[in-house]
Amino acid sequence: MDRHIPFEALRNFRDLGGYATTDGRRVRPGLLYRADSLGKLREGTADWDRFRSLGIRTVIDLRHPWEAEAQGRVPEHGSLTYHNLSIEHRPYNQAVQGPDVDPGPYLAARYMEVAEDGVKEIGRALELVVEAAQANAPLVFHCASGKDRTGQLAALILELAGIPDETIIEDYTLTELATPALLADWKARNDGRAPTWPAFGRAPGSVMRTYLTSMRTRYGSTENYVQQQLSLDAQDLKNTLRTALLEQTAAD
Repeated sequence: MDRHIPFEALRNFRDLGGYATTDGRRVRPGLLYRADSLGKLREGTADWDRFRSLGIRTVIDLRHPWEAEAQGRVPEHGSLTYHNLSIEHRPYNQAVQGPDVDPGPYLAARYMEVAEDGVKEIGRALELVVEAAQANAPLVFHCASGKDRTGQLAALILELAGIPDETIIEDYTLTELATPALLADWKARNDGRAPTWPAFGRAPGSVMRTYLTSMRTRYGSTENYVQQQLSLDAQDLKNTLRTALLEQTAAD
């Protein structure tokens, strides 16, 4: 199912609402969004009006500061609080990878680097998500394409909320629906050249599945990662997040 919210310039903007837990609850719709770069938004456009209609109050930009400076950030507005939390500390270039590079292990290994390096920023992002949910104030987090850094944070939030692995993996793979547009945008920025990596812009389920397995192998559980690496009270964070972010399904 395509969960993308249509914009002219944005390619990968989605509501995380509606995903179901195993205990009869679901993520509240209209509260938590994931996206590609909001630097493509322009005031006075239909895209800006659509974005503003969502009532978003907090923007978390997961890109490097130099990316935000070069490619732009969300327009400043009195109703928005902007946080630039660069969770990736070791930049890498997907476009130049060779055709023999398997995206599953390659990207999962990069995500593990982010999990190791970006603990301060990831922890702060989780705190902001909880604060926004408690205040019933919609929040969006994004990176450049809305796939890797955004997908990694989405997976962490959804897992803490009690969403099962297969749903987390499915959410990750929905970027595949945006891949043609993301690839076209990359070519337009690079004089029509194509990336050398055939998997550029792709989001196969093997990436997220390998990453989730790697996290549990290394840390034992997501709760252990939050407690030991992010230095947050994992049980309290999980309970608070679920109380603020989830609701009973209509069937109940």
